[in-house]
Parts: sequence; structure tokens; C-alpha cells
Amino acid sequence: MSIFWSPTKRFSLYLVVFFLAFSGAFAAPQEQHESAPQKEQKAFDPNIIIHHVMDDHVWHLWDHGGTIFLPVIVYSEQGGLDIFSSRNFYDDHHNKVAYNGYVLDDHNHITLNGQSVLDLSITKNVAMLLINATLLVLVFAAVAKGYQNNRGKAPKGVQSFMEPIIIFVRDEIVKPNIGHHYEKYLPYMLTLFFFILFGNLLGLLPGAANLTGNIAVTLTLAVITFIITNVKGNKDYWMHILWTPGVPWWMRVVILPVEIIGIFTKPFSLTVRLFVAITAGHIVLLSLISLAFIFQSVAVGFVSSLMVLFINLIELLVAGIQAYVFTLFSSLYIGMATAEHAHDDHH
Repeated sequence: MSIFWSPTKRFSLYLVVFFLAFSGAFAAPQEQHESAPQKEQKAFDPNIIIHHVMDDHVWHLWDHGGTIFLPVIVYSEQGGLDIFSSRNFYDDHHNKVAYNGYVLDDHNHITLNGQSVLDLSITKNVAMLLINATLLVLVFAAVAKGYQNNRGKAPKGVQSFMEPIIIFVRDEIVKPNIGHHYEKYLPYMLTLFFFILFGNLLGLLPGAANLTGNIAVTLTLAVITFIITNVKGNKDYWMHILWTPGVPWWMRVVILPVEIIGIFTKPFSLTVRLFVAITAGHIVLLSLISLAFIFQSVAVGFVSSLMVLFINLIELLVAGIQAYVFTLFSSLYIGMATAEHAHDDHH
């Protein structure tokens, strides 16, 4: 085996070391000194559902030592740039405490002596985003390597699995909706599709973060599509918005504000559709799982487990559908903005 690792493998190793260095690796078991009666008094808290779908400065995987403390990176006029582990916000019993004037509130906002700070921390969703991006790089580096090695031959390994999906996205989504000049937009569409697909699938794993159910992530993807659509929009696209041809002049005055509003409703619909679909699925799954702990019944647990299994299979389908729909509408919007329209001068 060669001692020289590829850049993607080195990047993955650096990423793991970076997180473990700030986490204190994992939290040590913290409840060894508690008595048995105290442990029995702890009831199930349904708010764990909200904690899962929201972002956090710590990544809680399981009880008794399964917490990863992520890096806190903040900037303020008072303290300048400060970097430390989120472990400092918790005592030995996992209760929140202040650290050098910094306070982490229940809404995951950090303040310094009561003043807001610029929070650039590696939160749970940011860490999940980096993991998702790293996985994309590793997978498609393997696909590209397989393509180079098997040029003119039948695909093998990862390439044989990913190639049909890539061809499907190209031939069934991008090409029909963008048109003959689809090649320049294909790299973005493939990245968009697989980023959402991988994020959706990773989010279904136990302990995973709700990456594609975070509205900041979905909004960022939608804004990128919005920028490409309107920057690449041709003269015909803007003429149909600003001075719609083929209608009386007085109707154009009515249509103009509707068209302008339509420019912004498109990215809004992309943002909300993905955010709601993924977040709702996570909430439903966790709610069904919580029923067994709330009712403390074997019968309820058995029924809820069957329902969770069924909903989880649906969520696997939804993961692919949402990636497909987001890419489809992005291709459609870009295709509409870049298409050449032939206007008829007849009355």
C-alpha cells in the first residue's frame, strides 16, 4: 500500500482531527455519581424532537458520553476573534455555564457580556455540510477515476452505480428543460441534485443532523439558482417580465408587478418546499418513536415501530423525489430565462 494518500483522503483525515481536537473528543460519562433514584426521576422530554431538527453547537449522539463538542468561532469588537470548544459552555453535569463572558442561550445564540457577536462556529449542521461535501468529493473522485481507467469499457464499481443516475439527471431533467445549451449548466445541476440527495439520505441515519431541513441551507441553494437564472436571463426573458409582448398596453401595467413578484416567488418556493418536506418527515418519525416512551407501553411501542418502518421507507423515496424536484424546477427556471422566443407580429 502506498504511503502517499490522495488529497481527498488527506482532507477527510484533517476534517476528523479538526473536530476531535475541539470536542475534547467525546464527553466522558458524567452521571456516575448520581444515585439510582435520581436517574429514575428523569422523564422523557418530547422537546428532543425540536432539538434534533434545529441547529446546535454540540452534536449529541447518545446518552452517557455520546456528545461531540464542536468548535466555537466568534468575533466581536470587545473580544476580537475568539476560538474555543463548546465544551466550555457546560459543566460536569451538562448544565450550561458562562465562559469568559460568553453565554450560550437556549436558542443557540452566543452573546459576550450581553452584546451580540458574529458567530462563525462549526455547528452541527455546518459539520454535517462538510461531511456531505467530503462524501461527494470522495464518491465522484472514485467515479472520475473509474471513468479514466475504464475508458471504452463497461463501467465497474462505484462508476457503474452512479453513471445511470448521472445520465438520468442529464437526459431526463436538465436537457429537456434547458435545451441545446444545457452543457454549461450541467455541472451545477449534477452538484445540486447529488448534494440534496446525499444530504437527505444522511439525515435519515440515527444521530445525523437535519442538513437539508435547515432553511438556511435550502435558501442558499435557491439563491444560487435565482442568481444564475437572472444573470443568465436573455433579452426575451426580461422583455416578457418588464414589457410583456402581445397584450394591450394597459394590461402590461397590471402584469408588470405580478411578473416582478414572480421573480422572487420562484426561489421562495424552492426554499420552502425542500425545507418543509424534510423537516416534516423528521418530526413525524421522531414523534412516532416518542410514543413508546411517552405511553411506556409495549403494544404502543410495537405499533409505532411498524409505523416508523413504513414512514422511513417513504422518507427514502422522498429523499430522491425532493432532489429530483429541486433540480427539475431549477432547470426549468434557467431554461425559461435562457430560451429564445420567436414573437409573432400578427394582431
